[in-house]
Amino acid sequence: MLPTLRQLQYLKLLVEHGSFSRAAEAAHVTQPTLSAGVQELEKILGAQVVDRARSGVILTKVGEEAVRRAEDVLARAEDLVQAARSAGRPLSGRFRLGVIPTIAPFMLPKALPLLRTEFPELRLFLREDQTAKLVAGLKAGALDAALIALPYDTFGIDTLHIGDDELLAVVPANHPLLGASTITAEALEGENLILLEDGHCLREHALAACQIDSPRHSGMEGGFAATSLATLVQMVGSGLGVSLLPAMAVEAGLTDAAPVGIRPLQSQAPSREIVVAWRAGSSRESDARLLAETLKRVA
Repeated sequence: MLPTLRQLQYLKLLVEHGSFSRAAEAAHVTQPTLSAGVQELEKILGAQVVDRARSGVILTKVGEEAVRRAEDVLARAEDLVQAARSAGRPLSGRFRLGVIPTIAPFMLPKALPLLRTEFPELRLFLREDQTAKLVAGLKAGALDAALIALPYDTFGIDTLHIGDDELLAVVPANHPLLGASTITAEALEGENLILLEDGHCLREHALAACQIDSPRHSGMEGGFAATSLATLVQMVGSGLGVSLLPAMAVEAGLTDAAPVGIRPLQSQAPSREIVVAWRAGSSRESDARLLAETLKRVA
């Protein structure tokens, strides 16, 4: 006997919500029904998948593996349903797109009107989050595609190139570095380099462009970090340090009202690659590819 999709869904919801009562509510069933479903799953697997503790639900080793495989099975089943519903109608119906925060406010204003015009039957659901969470969402089947920046670990996902986004040096107005037409990575070493907080891939892209391992190497001992590009620009404008910005943010006017100057960066890796990513083997691959080809027109 094999587990049913419903039993796998119960297990997934149990892990997501941390209790039988909340998982049952999310599944729109009674708690005894969900509990019985999980118990039947354990009988089929021949092993316990969860420990029932007062503090909540704790997965066993078998349970951890079962959840990982259940997410993949459920994602593929949902792919099947969506593919059948959208057969013969490219980019139609529900499509869940993730976008990282350093792309969303600069590309989406141009992309969304185009998508609405080109694909009137498309129901686009957007999720803005950091790259790691979006990639996890792709692999778990919670997202159909994601708009992210490389380099990043692409194991388990496929990508299609949209364009390259140059990284530009941003410094306070009247800073001596603005006397040159370009700024070298070496020139930034003696400056306080302000970056986005940990978790943003742009942080790593900026460090790579400057050829340094961490902000400390550029004299940044205070550990300052910004939570958004808008905050980062204000910090630079206040004279707290220098930074790097993606060209798409500058072109969108992010720095127009701030007392900062912009210069190209001399570096072997002064750009990031913008791509559309999807789970390897996803039945929405053709839609993701079509989305990427469409977005190239506004990149």
